[in-house]
Amino acid sequence: TGVDNIKPYLDAAKESAEDEGVSLTLIQQDLRSYVAKEPFDAAVNLYTSFGYCASIEEDMQILKNLALSVRDGGWFIMECKSREIAVRDFIEGEWFERAGKTVLTEFSVEGAWEGLRSRWILIDNTTGERIDHEFVQRLYSAVELKRMLIASGFSSAEIYGDFDFSPYNEKARTMVIVCRK
Repeated sequence: TGVDNIKPYLDAAKESAEDEGVSLTLIQQDLRSYVAKEPFDAAVNLYTSFGYCASIEEDMQILKNLALSVRDGGWFIMECKSREIAVRDFIEGEWFERAGKTVLTEFSVEGAWEGLRSRWILIDNTTGERIDHEFVQRLYSAVELKRMLIASGFSSAEIYGDFDFSPYNEKARTMVIVCRK
């Protein structure tokens, strides 16, 4: 089951699943209001798909809904960019080519590292068509997010530096939090 508020993301998931011969249930709904009718054994939130709401309270509502959507004894795994890693790896921007487009990025810090403002400009290399998209992602420290996950209904939250369970330290490649309900 995949849940997202953005239809093109669900379309991409459907296409990938079809390519792999996997059957999926896809639900277009905002995670601030979605709670599974039947709790899942496990849920995942990957690729820094968290922190895009307008307020911390809305982010917290998503975590509460995720906790309600996982059965007792079940698991929740979250992978995202932490404040610590964002500070360590910060760049002001870059450009690259992907899928026939030139992609230009600009990044800036919001507040006291409370978030990252990202501007993505996609230029179609064939037609010259330009798409300009800007957004802010709220950044949480590892310990801050752990506290939020416990407060939202999970009984434990262990922090790792990658999916290989490496330590979350100065060498961490990402932040992975494994929660038990």
